[in-house]
Amino acid sequence: MVRTCEVALPLPLRTTFTYRVPEALDEPMVAGARVVVPFRNRAMLGVVLGRGDSPDGASLKNVTEILDPVPALSSRLVELGRWISNYYLSPIGEALRAMLPPSVELQFERQWQISDAGRARLEELRSLAVLSETESADRALLQLMEARAGIVSDGILRKTKGGSATAARLLQRNELLVRGAGRHRMARMQKIIAWKDPAVPAQFGAAEQRIHRVLAESAGPLALASLLKMADVSRGVVQRLAKQGKLLVTEEPLAPEQAPFAADLLPPSNLLNAEQVHVLKAIEGRLQARAFHPALLYGVTGSGKTEVYVRAVEATLALGRAAIILVPEIALTLWISNICRARFGSTVAVLHSGLSDQERAREWWRVRRQEARIVVGTRSAVFAPLETIGLIVVDEEQESSYKQEEAPRYHGRDVALMRAKLEGAVALLGSATPSLESYQRARQGKYELLCLRSRVENRPMAAVQIADLREDFRRTHRTAPISQDLRAAIAQELAGGRQSIVLINRRGYSWLVLCRGCGATVLCENCSIALTYHKKRERLACHYCGFSRRVPRVCPKCNSEHIYFVGAGAEQVEEHLRTLFPQARIARLDRDAVRHKRAFGQVLSAFGAGSIDILVGTQMVAKGHDFHGVTLVGVASADTQLGFLCIPKNAGNQGIGAGGRPTRAIEGRIPLPFLAEIHPESGPQPDFEQVPGLLWGEGNPGSRDFDRCGSGESVVKQAFRR
Repeated sequence: MVRTCEVALPLPLRTTFTYRVPEALDEPMVAGARVVVPFRNRAMLGVVLGRGDSPDGASLKNVTEILDPVPALSSRLVELGRWISNYYLSPIGEALRAMLPPSVELQFERQWQISDAGRARLEELRSLAVLSETESADRALLQLMEARAGIVSDGILRKTKGGSATAARLLQRNELLVRGAGRHRMARMQKIIAWKDPAVPAQFGAAEQRIHRVLAESAGPLALASLLKMADVSRGVVQRLAKQGKLLVTEEPLAPEQAPFAADLLPPSNLLNAEQVHVLKAIEGRLQARAFHPALLYGVTGSGKTEVYVRAVEATLALGRAAIILVPEIALTLWISNICRARFGSTVAVLHSGLSDQERAREWWRVRRQEARIVVGTRSAVFAPLETIGLIVVDEEQESSYKQEEAPRYHGRDVALMRAKLEGAVALLGSATPSLESYQRARQGKYELLCLRSRVENRPMAAVQIADLREDFRRTHRTAPISQDLRAAIAQELAGGRQSIVLINRRGYSWLVLCRGCGATVLCENCSIALTYHKKRERLACHYCGFSRRVPRVCPKCNSEHIYFVGAGAEQVEEHLRTLFPQARIARLDRDAVRHKRAFGQVLSAFGAGSIDILVGTQMVAKGHDFHGVTLVGVASADTQLGFLCIPKNAGNQGIGAGGRPTRAIEGRIPLPFLAEIHPESGPQPDFEQVPGLLWGEGNPGSRDFDRCGSGESVVKQAFRR
C-alpha cells in the first residue's frame, strides 16, 4: 500500500484528485495544508482534504512540495469550505481558494524540455550546409536548450527573438516537451546604510555631512531610499562613501509597506445610554455562554451601533476569544480599523481586496500566527484564519455588496452565520434598515432582536425637505444635475463655513449614450447593458465586466450623428458644482476617483479634517462615516431608483443611511431632490418596528404573499417620500 492524499484544486470541476505522498513528505502532510502538485502539463497549488491508502500498483503522481509547516486552513475552515461547496453548488477547490492567502512566495511557469526526437532533429540540422529561415530558428532554439541542460523557462523564450513561435512549432512535432513548475520567488531586497566611522573629517562636503547628521539623528541604520530622501543626496554620493569605507552597506528583505496607524486618533470615550447598556449586557451574556447565537441589532442612524460593536469586541477579548468585524465597503474599513487600532493596538488586522498581494499575505499570516485577534474587512474577511472566534459582526447586513459576484458565489452575511455556528460564536447583524429576511427571522424568534430606538445624546433626526424637479424645470426651463433648492442650500452652508455631502448613486458622467435618430443605446458586447460614459477618460465602460470602448461619433446602427448623453452621474455632478461654486473645495469619492486604499484614506481624512467643503460620492459616503462638520446631505435624483424592479428598498436604505451623516454632532437638514413627487403627502411617520415589515403588507408576514408584497412596496415608497 502507498500513502495518498486527497487534494482540492482551484478548477471549475466538482471533484478532487488523489496523489501519492512521498516518504519525505508523509509526516507533515495534514488536512488544510497547501501543496504543489502536477496537473496535466502544469504545476498547481491545492489544499489537502484528507489522507488515504492505495494499492502499490496504482498509477499516481507524486506531491511535489508542502508549502507550510502549519496547515494554512484549520479543520473548521475546511468544513466551512465544504458547506459553501454544497450550499452554493460551487466546486470545493474554488471555495477553498477564496480562503487562502495570495501565494506571493511561489511563481508558476512552464518549462520546455528537449525530447529524444528534438535531439535527433538537432543533429540533422547541424549536418545541413544550407538552412532555411525556419530551420535556422529551430536549430538556434534547440542549441540554446542543449546548452541549458535541455530545459528553458517561458521567461527565457520570451527574451529570445521568435522563441515562443519556434517552441510551439517544435512542440507540434514532439521535438519539445512542456510541463508546469513552481519556483520560489526571490525576496525583494533593500540596502541598509549605517555610518561606519563615528568621526566626521573636516574635509567632508555638505552632502557627506548631511548623510552623517541624518544617520546620527535616526540613532540607527536607514534604508537607502529613506536616506536619499531625508539627506537630499544622490545615490552616487552614497556609493562613493561606501567604496571609501565610510558607510556600511547591508541588505535585508523588503517588507510590504504597512498601513500607518492613526496615531492622532484617540479612542472615543463615549458614555453609553440606557439602550446601549441593555443591548451590550445582552450580547455579553450570549458571549459568556460560548454557544452559537444569532442576533439582529436594529438601530436608527446615529444610535451608536459602532460603539456597541467595539465594546462587544472588548468583552470578547476579555474571554480569551477572537472577533471579526465585516463592513460592506472598503472605504468603511479605514474608519472602523482606525477606531479598533486606537483602542486595541497592533492586535487588529485588516483584510480586503484593496490591499496588494504582499500586504494581504502579510496580514493573513499575522492572523494565522495568532499575532492579531481582531480582523476588520469586507466580505472575504469572513474567511480570516482566526482560532477560537467568539464574535462575528456584520455591519449594514442588508447591503448587496456582501454578495460575491465571481466564483465561488456566496453571500458574506450567510457565510458569517454558518461560520459562527461552526465556531460556537455570537453572530451580530447590525443595520438601520435591516433586510426583510433578517427582520422576519427576528420576528419569528430565530434571531434575537436588539433595538436602539434613539440617537446618542438624544440628538434629533435630520429634517427632510423634498425638492420637486418638475417644478424646478418649470421655473428654470432647463435641466441640471441638482435642483435650485439644493444649490441654494449648499450655498447657505458654504457661507456659514459648514460642510455638505451630495449623494448620487451613479458612477461616471452620464448613464448611457442614446441615438436620437433610431433610439438605440450603445450596449456592452458581453452583458448587453447600456455602457456608462466617463468624460475624463473619454470612454464608455461597463461596470459589470469591465469592457470599455471609445465614444462613437455616429450611431453604430443607423450612422446618425445625433448622439445624446442621458442622465447625470457623480462625475457630472462634481463638474457642475465646481462651476457653481468655484471657490469651494470639492472632492469626489467613488471607484473612479479613488482606485487604491491610500486614496480612500486621503479623501476621507481631508474631509474629516475640514479641508474639503463639498464631498460628492456614490453609496460609499452613505453609510457608517461620522463627520461632525456635516450639516447638509443632498441626495440627487433620489427617486430614479424607485422606478427599477427590486430596487426601491435599496433606495430607501441609502436615503435613510445618508440621513445619518449629518446631526451626529450638530443638527442639520437633508434636501432630497425628488422627481416623482409633485405634492408630497403628509402624514405620521411609520413606527420604528413597522418600516421593515411594510413590504409584507397586512396579514401573516410568513405567508410570502407576493400580491401583498407589491402593495406593500408602494407603502414603503410613500413612507420613504415623507
